[in-house]
Amino acid sequence: MHFVKTHHRRGILILSILIIMAAVGLIGRLACLMIVQSDHYNELAEELHTRERKIKAARGSIYDAKGTIIATNRTVCTISVIYNQVKDKELVIRTLSQELELPEQTVRKKVEKYSAREIIKTNVDKTLGDKIRSYDMAGVKVDEDYKRYYPFHSLASKVLGFTGSDNQGIIGLEVSYESQLKGLDGTILTLTDAAGAEVDSAAEDRIEPIAGNDLYISLDVNIQMYAEQAAYKTLEQKQAKQVSVIIMNPKNGEIMAMVNVPEFDLNEPFTLPDSVGNTENLSAKQKQDLLNQMWRNPIINDTYEPGSTFKTITAASALEEGVVTLNDSFSCPGYYIVEDRKIRCHKVSGHGAETFLQGTMNSCNPVFIQVGQRLGIEKFYSYFKQLKLLEKTGVDLPGEAATIMHNPKNMGEVELATVSFGQSFQLTPLRLLTTISSIINGGTTITPHFGVEIRSSDGTKVQKLSYRSGERVLSEKTSETMRYALEKVVAEGGGIKAFIEGYSIGGKTATSEKLPRGTGKYISSFVGFAPAQDPKVIAILTIDEPVGVYYGGTIAAPVVKEIFDNILPYLGIDKKIENE
Repeated sequence: MHFVKTHHRRGILILSILIIMAAVGLIGRLACLMIVQSDHYNELAEELHTRERKIKAARGSIYDAKGTIIATNRTVCTISVIYNQVKDKELVIRTLSQELELPEQTVRKKVEKYSAREIIKTNVDKTLGDKIRSYDMAGVKVDEDYKRYYPFHSLASKVLGFTGSDNQGIIGLEVSYESQLKGLDGTILTLTDAAGAEVDSAAEDRIEPIAGNDLYISLDVNIQMYAEQAAYKTLEQKQAKQVSVIIMNPKNGEIMAMVNVPEFDLNEPFTLPDSVGNTENLSAKQKQDLLNQMWRNPIINDTYEPGSTFKTITAASALEEGVVTLNDSFSCPGYYIVEDRKIRCHKVSGHGAETFLQGTMNSCNPVFIQVGQRLGIEKFYSYFKQLKLLEKTGVDLPGEAATIMHNPKNMGEVELATVSFGQSFQLTPLRLLTTISSIINGGTTITPHFGVEIRSSDGTKVQKLSYRSGERVLSEKTSETMRYALEKVVAEGGGIKAFIEGYSIGGKTATSEKLPRGTGKYISSFVGFAPAQDPKVIAILTIDEPVGVYYGGTIAAPVVKEIFDNILPYLGIDKKIENE
């Protein structure tokens, strides 16, 4: 009996201890919830009773060199429905289907979906959005939003780039300056009851958006238009694959125009050109590949063999090194033999006896092969480095391609010969133009660029953009000699079709055969600058796969002449009148 009582008391004691421990644990847990984690659970409770909608920030505008807006915003609307607030589903479905021109089944699926908010359609024209708002249908929300708009449509399309449905940059400057342009979205917080319906008596909390900064660039709409008109005319006349133009200030790297025709409409960037034909049977991947090709900027994304325009680099390197002077004598029988190769001059009968200056004016391959030999592989390659040819330019556009050059360890005499007149390696047109700018601007480096300054939307804050420049890569003497020689090319040599009476223009022509050799496909080009002795503008034009006559001096030089004829007076560069 004593044993039973003792066992019973012990059981009660254990049970009491367990109850006390459970109570202590519960009190501790409550304390934790109420004190330590109160903020966390307050936030969760708040979320249960608030609904959040974004207010998109206005993206910063882009202005050209003269202050013309070339990228801005248009107010559009986002139409959405809130399930718990819709009172007449059939009315909402019928009205939105008709006004937004959407299949009724598509709208029904979204209206009848039990969710906090369903977006029916974005980028709705503001006039239509206002009309839908005027119907005052319960549960239908019309929020104002922004859509990117480009007033000049296709002008400089591959430079400016465009934005997607989320207003985020996809290509071009819109990507490069995304962080400055995008702004900070705001929010609308609406109080709801337990069922998720908005409380009528409760006011909305708004966190206002902060507009993005504006970007001011060096591109000039008028110069871009002149260049595009000339490029489109050439594209049509020569039935070419594409025509590209860069116009730049060779002293500071500011790009005034960058043309890649055919361009595309920035306001309809996902619409393929009519030349593609029927797109209905294309797979998603095929369509995307075609879009990527349409958006591509070949001036910076693609490399090519420059041909004879590269002779400016060979000449400058040799003059700087002192292995040649303009008066040195050469002989051209129409070819030059290097090891087992017979490398021909473009003039089959040869140029005969000529000075280095005449060889430059004649764009004579045998002369430049011999100059390359005087430099030698190691020294020539050191000038590639010195002139930054092996580096990207650092232009403020995405996707710049790097130069593809021989490894000097693998270069032989044949490679040295072909490189000396611009074959067997590849670079971008912008890389070539930037290096030639250093050669003719007095011998200092520049960084090609569009961005000039960033301004806040209210204009109160201004950030001037700066770029690496001013490193000396050639002597002023060599630069002066090159300006003189290249002026002679236009005045009396192969670039004479770029000559404009009253202007001193320097330049160099090129005709390069595309790989694989023997297909009959060429890239014709011309680099020109003015005034020759104090260059304020430099341009390169390339014609990809022209039909018929394809010599750069015959078909590319006249186009640059036409562009210069228009833009030199516009830039305030006046003609010199003889005997004035």
